Amino acid sequence: MALSMDLRTRLLAAVDSGSSCRAAADRFGVAPSTAVRWRAQQRETGDITPKPRSGDMRSRRMEERAADILAIWEERRDITLEELRLALVDKGMAVSVAGLHRFFVRRGLTRKKRQAMR
Repeated sequence: MALSMDLRTRLLAAVDSGSSCRAAADRFGVAPSTAVRWRAQQRETGDITPKPRSGDMRSRRMEERAADILAIWEERRDITLEELRLALVDKGMAVSVAGLHRFFVRRGLTRKKRQAMR
């Protein structure tokens, strides 16, 4: 859960006015380590806004190798994600099955094997 900018501002104002990080953390109901981290960020950058929240940090690397992934998939459309992952390991690319799944979802490609309608 993200904590509000108002809370950060009030806590850091208390530290600026002489409270210790631990005392300010107790007063505002946050962990002492949080107060210390916010204060360090304020000293180092002069900014107290939170850093961007998580998300997909590795898709960029996978997108750079999209041609390799799609080439293997085009060669053998019935390949499983695990087999595809192992083929990519042979090419020097470490990926997870979940990462490959997200790669195909981003492109709207389905990997389900559908039997021909009778």
